Amino acid sequence: MSTSPWGAPYSHSRQANVADDIDYAIRGQELQFVEIELDPGESAVAEAGAMVWKDASVEMTTVFGDGGGQEQGGFMGKLLGAGKRLLTGESLFTTVFTHQGTGKARVAFGAPVPGAIIPVKLDALGGTLICQKDSFLCAARGVSIGIHFQRRIMTGLFGGEGFIMQKLEGDGWVFVQMGGMVIERELAAGEELHVDTGCIAAMMPSVEFDLIGAGGVKSALFGGEGLFFARLTGPGKVWIQSLPFARLAGRMLAAAMPIGGQNRGEGSALGPLGNWIQGNS
Repeated sequence: MSTSPWGAPYSHSRQANVADDIDYAIRGQELQFVEIELDPGESAVAEAGAMVWKDASVEMTTVFGDGGGQEQGGFMGKLLGAGKRLLTGESLFTTVFTHQGTGKARVAFGAPVPGAIIPVKLDALGGTLICQKDSFLCAARGVSIGIHFQRRIMTGLFGGEGFIMQKLEGDGWVFVQMGGMVIERELAAGEELHVDTGCIAAMMPSVEFDLIGAGGVKSALFGGEGLFFARLTGPGKVWIQSLPFARLAGRMLAAAMPIGGQNRGEGSALGPLGNWIQGNS
């Protein structure tokens, strides 16, 4: 057992199917990056293009798939892993950063949008985290990136996340990026939380995700919140983001359009007609 410069004790393990035990620090406020400290032989995996800087002793290798080192079935196993990544909005390749020198070395990864980087120790959640597509930023070597399918047709069509979400599995640290401010809520068994469908960032697999109507016809058509809310039912932890990237992009697009307006990016069921009625165009 040793202690990092940030004061957090950690031990190192490189057994089969056990993630490297890394240390880290998250820097910044609205535009954050995570700085990971590696011992000799330890590795971190990251989404392509996420690196900000690295020490010279950290070697960078681009690999096919998630870089977890646990793919089964040789090339076909790697191909299946890469296909899963493609379905969840990630690239076919990940980058592995391995410390090949002595002493300590660091590598940093930055989030692509304003928001927060959330560190999650997967073994504290039972080994699995379900999160929105494109949320994976980086992780300790040994964490795998897979697919979580929405089993309900209505949830897949109108739930904001589509039919496919990311499933992160393993026992090590993983770092996910979320938009705006992030709130972590722990729901008791049977406790419900109603959330805008685009603001669900992540949840434990024990949390049930379905839809509930946003209210009466008037609220659905003119309330600006769409037809449905997401209904999350415990037990388990959920992470809620205040500014989904799709909403931010929608507001930027609305501001850039020649007609201008005050479109806030929410989904009125009447589209442009609803915006005209509400005075947003």
